[in-house]
Amino acid sequence: MSMMKAYKGKVTLPLLAGVVCALAFLVLLYNERLSFLSSSSLIRLTTCARRGHATDGRKAEKEEIEEKDKLEYDADICDITEGKWVYNRSIEPLYSDESCPYVDRQVACVRNGRPDSDYRYWHWQPDECFLPRFDPKKALRKLKGKRLLFVGDSLQRGQWQSFVCLVESIIPDSQKTMKPGRVHTVFSVKEYNATIEFYWAPYLVESNSDKKIVGDPRKRIMKVDSVARHAKHWLDADILVFNTYVWWMTGLKIKSLWGSFANGEEGSEELDAPVAYRLALKTWANWVDSTIDPNKTRLFFTTLSPTHMRPKEWNNKDGIKCFNETKPVKKRGHWGSGSDKRIMKAVDDVIGKMKIPVTVLNVTQLSEYRVDAHTKIYTEAGGKLLTDEQKADPLHHADCIHWCVPGLPDTWNQIFLSNL
Repeated sequence: MSMMKAYKGKVTLPLLAGVVCALAFLVLLYNERLSFLSSSSLIRLTTCARRGHATDGRKAEKEEIEEKDKLEYDADICDITEGKWVYNRSIEPLYSDESCPYVDRQVACVRNGRPDSDYRYWHWQPDECFLPRFDPKKALRKLKGKRLLFVGDSLQRGQWQSFVCLVESIIPDSQKTMKPGRVHTVFSVKEYNATIEFYWAPYLVESNSDKKIVGDPRKRIMKVDSVARHAKHWLDADILVFNTYVWWMTGLKIKSLWGSFANGEEGSEELDAPVAYRLALKTWANWVDSTIDPNKTRLFFTTLSPTHMRPKEWNNKDGIKCFNETKPVKKRGHWGSGSDKRIMKAVDDVIGKMKIPVTVLNVTQLSEYRVDAHTKIYTEAGGKLLTDEQKADPLHHADCIHWCVPGLPDTWNQIFLSNL
């Protein structure tokens, strides 16, 4: 009799586990579209009987396995803006600002004394897909015989530096050269007959602050209908990556010129930033549509890079801009005043009407969460590192616009490479 009871006990547990799994499977069928059921989904279901016994120590491992079971990122079926930042110390960055000689001092946070390092170990995990790690060999194969050109402001320069550093460590010293320039800088890879370049054009259109920066925003003047002086340097590129945003957001009206003004710069008109931005972007779009051969050149546009000046917006009432932040914002859909939705709409409207296809790298939402990843006080101002006195005054000197490299721009390049 006791043997019979023991036998029944052994049968009951597997049966119960089977029933639970069967019910879970029925619920899945009910809630999900059948087209999204893949072999990887079925594989995850088979672990149902064991999942209740998983220890906390294996939780991260299981999440990583499930993440890899997802389909690889495809822009047509996966919304890159929906996801979360996951901390993983076991995955080392591919470079550091000490190992890569091409990181500008402005964004070289470790070299500039930043004591914490967690900001380098957060990885973007989309809800619907798996974003593969940046593969330097894959990137170089895609660039073989090609000219890649990043165009824009200092934030775009940060993305360019990140890209160069992500690939340069696997290139022998004899096979790579860097030709710096005030406006145009070229990194060459001899073995692949490829170049990775950056061209400084903070507004994309022409301005009086293109070569020699005009420090006072009130004295900057945009020629919103002219891009030719810059664009002649963009010709013959095989891949073009554009961005422009933060220079427009001074809080002031934009002095704008267009057409032929009899009084020259004195005839400029002051426009609200979103209006001037839209005019400039249309000028850029017209140049693209009238000049670029889509069979030869691929175009990308990186959306606006958020600034983080008001800690109350992420519920840190005692914060000083982004200064003390060490973790990303967890609240889904967080959107601060440093990201202007009127600018996002202008990009969407203008690019949506273009004849030439442009791939939009929508990095804004995922970057909104990264209040921890800015250069803060570990940067330079006016070409000089911050003094101890300046570092002690983060309210006036913390940089919550630019990003440490390595850091967030590496994720932008993960997305870029996945679209390339």
